[in-house]
Amino acid sequence: MQPEPHREMILWDEVDRLIDHLAPQFQREFTAMVMITRGGIVPGGLLAEALDITHVLTAAVNFPAQTAGERTNQMAWPDFLQFPTDELLRGRPTLIVDDVWASGRTISAVKNRVSAAGGFPETCVLHYNPYRDLFGSVRPDYYAAITDAFIIYPWEIDRGADAMLA
Repeated sequence: MQPEPHREMILWDEVDRLIDHLAPQFQREFTAMVMITRGGIVPGGLLAEALDITHVLTAAVNFPAQTAGERTNQMAWPDFLQFPTDELLRGRPTLIVDDVWASGRTISAVKNRVSAAGGFPETCVLHYNPYRDLFGSVRPDYYAAITDAFIIYPWEIDRGADAMLA
């Protein structure tokens, strides 16, 4: 059994610093953004404003529940609960935003689906956790910080400690 990762709570001023660190990294102009619910909504909104992206879309992805100690479901196929139509993505340089890249499953599934729709996806997160990554040398195209912590963002604080465990 692996030890529980340490938790780190960040405040809004740190989120602002992370966004400020990300904004100059982008090497192309994006004409669309796909924010992954729920974690990518707040950073996506902040980045959309900073980068003046007005074609903002959402994707909701679910993976089958995994029981304690089970690793077989980590490679399960995702269930897309919500996803933009191909016409909204085709031909567009698209920034895919989430709060954190831990295993990388969710954002990779969204990236592959945007690419299959004819979009040109690049991935972006506030925090990249290479220690939990399932994809070897694959990593986010853009990230503001590397961490091994379980990050609690300011928009999650009021949900309580029990909600943070899920």
